[in-house]
Amino acid sequence: MAGTRPPLSLKARAVGYLSRREHSRVELARKLAPHAESAEEVEALLDALERENWLSNDRFVDSLVHRRASRYGAARVMQEAKTHQLGNEQLRELQDRLRDTEVERAAEVWRKRFGVPPDSPEARAKQIRFMMARGFSRGVIGKIIRGAEDDLDAE
Repeated sequence: MAGTRPPLSLKARAVGYLSRREHSRVELARKLAPHAESAEEVEALLDALERENWLSNDRFVDSLVHRRASRYGAARVMQEAKTHQLGNEQLRELQDRLRDTEVERAAEVWRKRFGVPPDSPEARAKQIRFMMARGFSRGVIGKIIRGAEDDLDAE
């Protein structure tokens, strides 16, 4: 039968996933589980991939920040990160990184979406809802919108 290929080994499958993008250990385990004979086989492979530096939760965190931080607030990124069962230290570092850039990121998201201060209470509420859905805190949103309104008043 031409065209039939032997099934991929578990390691080949794992390396394929990791070559496309970084994965957390938990995420990769979930993807590999249906193709493995046992949970122990998956754990042994993940341990080996970590030793060989193919799999790294630290790199995964960097990748997550790169993919999500420009569009979402700290709350939304942290919520996603927690689903990957990262260590407490990694989560703390991620939260600190996000907090340090939160206002600048929120201002950029707001500018791309709206660009002008709200001209009515309804428009203001719409902007606040949009920014909150993106995971930005009320305090940061208030600064951004007040700053835009202050800039308009100054003109």
